[in-house]
Amino acid sequence: MSTTAIHFANSRSMGIYEPPQQIITWRDPSRGIDTSVPGSSSIVQVDAQLDDKSDSSHQSLGPSDNDQEASRFADKVQRRLAQNREAARKSRLRKKAYVQQLENSRLKLAQLEQDLERAKQQGLCIGTALHTNLGFSGNVNTGITTFEMEYGHWLEEQHRHNCELRNALQANISDVELRILVDGYLGHYYNLFRMKADATKADVFYLLSGAWRTSIERFFLWIGGFRPSELLNVVMPQLEPLTDQQAVDISKLRHSSQQAEEALSRGLEKLQQTLAQIVWADGLGGEMFSSQIASAVEKLEELEAFVSQADHLREQTLQLISHILTPRQAARGLLALEEYLHRLRALSSLWAARPRDQA
Repeated sequence: MSTTAIHFANSRSMGIYEPPQQIITWRDPSRGIDTSVPGSSSIVQVDAQLDDKSDSSHQSLGPSDNDQEASRFADKVQRRLAQNREAARKSRLRKKAYVQQLENSRLKLAQLEQDLERAKQQGLCIGTALHTNLGFSGNVNTGITTFEMEYGHWLEEQHRHNCELRNALQANISDVELRILVDGYLGHYYNLFRMKADATKADVFYLLSGAWRTSIERFFLWIGGFRPSELLNVVMPQLEPLTDQQAVDISKLRHSSQQAEEALSRGLEKLQQTLAQIVWADGLGGEMFSSQIASAVEKLEELEAFVSQADHLREQTLQLISHILTPRQAARGLLALEEYLHRLRALSSLWAARPRDQA
C-alpha cells in the first residue's frame, strides 16, 4: 500500500500576501518598563497629515470662491463699461449727423435765398414799387422755402415709386397687388397738389412762373402744371391696344378736359385784361389811388382760385384714367408719364450745358 505525500507550498512562493509580523512589547508601569507598539506612531503621523491636508483644502476652497466671484464682478463691470462706450459712440455719431443736417439745411436755405433774389431781379415777382406800396418786405418767403424742400423730397420719393412699379411689372404680380401700388403712386401725386396749394397761398406768382421747374418744363407749363389733355396725348399711345369701351371713355375724357382747359384759359385772359384796365385807369401821368390798389390786389387774389381749379382738373383726370384702365395699363401709363417728365428735365440739363459763343 502506497502512501501519498502531501507537500505544503510556501505562501511566498504562491504569491499570497502576508501582513508584516509586528512584535508588540509591553512594559509594566510598575516596573518602569515602557510599553510600545511598533507602527502606532506612524499611524498617528498619517492621521495628522490627513488632518493638515483637510484643513488646508478647506482654507484653499474659501479664497477660490472669492476669486471666482471677484472675476465675475470684474467681467460685469467691463461689459457695462463697453456698453457705455458704445452708447457714447452712437450718441456722438447722431450728434454729428444732426449737425451736418443743420449745416446742409443752412446751405440750401442760402441757395434758395439767392435763387429767389435772382428771380425777383428777372421780373418773376411783383415789382419793387408795388412791394413798397403794399408794405411787403424783401425777406425770404418761408412758405416757398418749405415747398422747395418738400418738392426735393417728393422727387426722391417719386424715384422710389418708379422702381417699385417697374419691378412689380417685371415680377408679374397679381392685379390686386398692382392696384395697391398704382393707388400709392396716385396718392403721391395728390400729395404734390396739396403742397402746391400751400405754396400758392404763400406766393401764387411763384407757382405760375414755374420757378420750381426746369426751363423746358416751364416751356410746357399751363397754370402751374401740365395740361390734362397733354397727359392723355402722351400716355395713351403707350397703352394700345385698348378695348372699344376704353377707347370711347378716353375720347370723352379728352374732350371734357380740353373744354375745361379752354374755360380756365379764357378766365385767366379776362382776369389779365381786367387787371390791366384797373392799373391803367388814369392813363399816363396819373397816380394809383388806394381804391385802385385795393381793387387790383383783390383781382390778383383770384389767381389762387385758378391754380386750385387747374390742379383739381389734373387730379380728376388722373383718377378717371386710373378707373378706365386696368391696373397693369395704369401702371404702364404712370411710368410713361414719369419717363416723359424725365426727358424734359434731361433736355433742360443739355440746354443749360450747351456751348455758347463768346461774343
